[in-house]
Amino acid sequence: MKVTSFGLFWRAEEIEWFPGQGNRNEFRLLGRIGKNRPGIRVADFRRQQGIYILFDEYGPAYVGLAKGDRLGARLRDHHGDHLNGKWDRFSWFGFNPVGAASDDHGVLSLIQPRRDVTEDTSTTIGDLEALLIAAMGPKLNIQKMRFDGAEKWEQIAQWEWEETYQAKVAPTD
Repeated sequence: MKVTSFGLFWRAEEIEWFPGQGNRNEFRLLGRIGKNRPGIRVADFRRQQGIYILFDEYGPAYVGLAKGDRLGARLRDHHGDHLNGKWDRFSWFGFNPVGAASDDHGVLSLIQPRRDVTEDTSTTIGDLEALLIAAMGPKLNIQKMRFDGAEKWEQIAQWEWEETYQAKVAPTD
């Protein structure tokens, strides 16, 4: 698989994991590229597939794999299993590209990766190396993290979405 998007050290406290009945669309893993129009892009990564790493105050605590469209569900599950309370940040590395289509709020959706890209072994090996460098941050590693064609997304906290970014990406009539 080819890493197409990633987020580093997102804060778990910035996500509404259990929004309650009637608010199911409030649970999102929102990320952004840019801050203002015209270049800002916002995407929801809760249905991403890929690899994630949970961090505690000392560093990496758990590595997991989200198959299918389960990144958000897997992370939410860890608030009710043996890892509950043992992590406060996470990094993720996703295989589904961000599409051009957006919802009514201007949030971009994910698309399935192309078959020919997923079978490119040299890209996969290079991306896995970049993933390990990004996740572990080894002090003696000179090689910089470079994913072939991947975009880094910054986390959007729920309050930021409501107060700032929702208005910036909403379709204009």
